[in-house]
Amino acid sequence: MFKLNKVSYVCFSFLFMMFLAACGSTSSTPGSTFTPTEQESQQSTPESSSTQAEVTELTISAAASLTDALEEIQPIFEANHPEIQLTFNFGSSGALQQQIEQGAPVDLFLSAAEKNMQALIDNNQIMEGYSETLLTNELVLVSANDSEIDITSEVDLTKPEVKIVAIGIPESVPAGSYAKEALEGLGLYDKLLPKVIQAKDVRQVLQYVETGNADAGFVYKTDAILSKVNIVHTVDPELYTPIHYPVGITGASKHKEEAKVFYEFLKSDEAKTIFQKYGFKGL
Repeated sequence: MFKLNKVSYVCFSFLFMMFLAACGSTSSTPGSTFTPTEQESQQSTPESSSTQAEVTELTISAAASLTDALEEIQPIFEANHPEIQLTFNFGSSGALQQQIEQGAPVDLFLSAAEKNMQALIDNNQIMEGYSETLLTNELVLVSANDSEIDITSEVDLTKPEVKIVAIGIPESVPAGSYAKEALEGLGLYDKLLPKVIQAKDVRQVLQYVETGNADAGFVYKTDAILSKVNIVHTVDPELYTPIHYPVGITGASKHKEEAKVFYEFLKSDEAKTIFQKYGFKGL
């Protein structure tokens, strides 16, 4: 009887120790040690998403003649405002105006002519109180660096050796409109029309002249001083409408507060210094 009890006791002790071991194993399962890390990961995800969402992308439609100045302004502005990223859409002011009228997602518009901005204002597509003239420019006549044709005025364009004169499309490119206006004032436009080749913007006019596909062209002074052409004549500013560059925030912008920040920066001394570097003038 005593031996049986002793055996029973040994068995009971063994089973009890097995039970304790099983409990200890359950409390230290891999799942229990992984859970806090998994929860921390889940908790950090919204914070990461929130940080990414804080960066707002602004779309800026700007006249092609502003390309170099704005591309220099961009990194300076973004360094001061890391929460805002700028994306530029450069082209002729008339084409950009049409894009905005057709619903393009644009936050700010920088035009090379007041008429394009005014058309949007009249159509209630520019935010009230956030539109003004920012810069001015000049119209010049240019020829290729290696040109042997003596051109010193608009009248010289009537010479037989001048075969092609490049201007922007007057209906959509402000520089072309200014050129046409000046030539009409001099009574030369109809005479030169057979020689005229039209370009989509001032940058294409420059390309035509630089490559010899045009003997001369009308562009902004700011574009000419940065390119490989000769400025042979500055057009009399009395012959054309003053070249003003207005800026405005679009009424359809989904980021109006951020757009206001960039709008104000464009008027800052820091931005003005860069514009002046590229030949623009303020009012």
